[in-house]
Amino acid sequence: MLPIIGQPVAGGINLHPAASSIAHDTFWLDTLLLWIISGITLVVMVLILWVIVRYNARRNPVPARFTHNSPLEVTWTVIPIVILVFIGAFSLPVLFTQQEIPEGDVHITVTGYQWFWNYQYPDEGIEFDSYMIGYNMGNLNEEISAELAAAGYSDEHWKLATDTAVVVPRGANVVMAVTGGDVIHSWTIPAFGVKQDAVPGRMAHLWFNADTEGVFFGQCSELCGKDHAFMPITVRVVSPEAYQAWLAEMRGDAPAA
Repeated sequence: MLPIIGQPVAGGINLHPAASSIAHDTFWLDTLLLWIISGITLVVMVLILWVIVRYNARRNPVPARFTHNSPLEVTWTVIPIVILVFIGAFSLPVLFTQQEIPEGDVHITVTGYQWFWNYQYPDEGIEFDSYMIGYNMGNLNEEISAELAAAGYSDEHWKLATDTAVVVPRGANVVMAVTGGDVIHSWTIPAFGVKQDAVPGRMAHLWFNADTEGVFFGQCSELCGKDHAFMPITVRVVSPEAYQAWLAEMRGDAPAA
């Protein structure tokens, strides 16, 4: 049984556990920026407090009349430039890594519809639709609970789990072509650090290399109609051997596991 890793946590404030090379780089950059922003905020707060105390009307009954301070103006221009160059030196490589699509080991075409996902593995001749378990079956009930249990989930995974999951092998470059079949959707797996809008008439691409076996959840992240909230995404990352067995099962070359 695969561990369920990428799911929301009640009261959680952190990012999902990083499970791909892109996510590791992106989350590291996020932490770096958080420290930089926190430092800037602290410095600005100290300066504001210092100005309030040092230059209030009580201590300065006769205010200064000067209008320029060239060294100060140069300083507050140069320092932000240095900070931005420093940030850019780390952020641009991460951005280029996301946008430069490598040679794929697995190719998947993703099409968003109201309100389900269609997946095609063109190299393998596999195609299936993926719906939320319990879609159009009302509130959580015994029937939905039984369907969740049969698929290896519990009641807490309702509205997260799908009847058919995307399956990819650990350590492989997965390249996805993403489009929309009706309105704009967005394919997202937070633990992989990927998000790509699915726009009708356009074919966009994303890629990831998952390094952790497990079950990961995502959601359509573009408002797409009344059932937008019932359009989850499930990805199962398995061993290369298990992936080959899944391919054989989906093609009908082997009995169902």
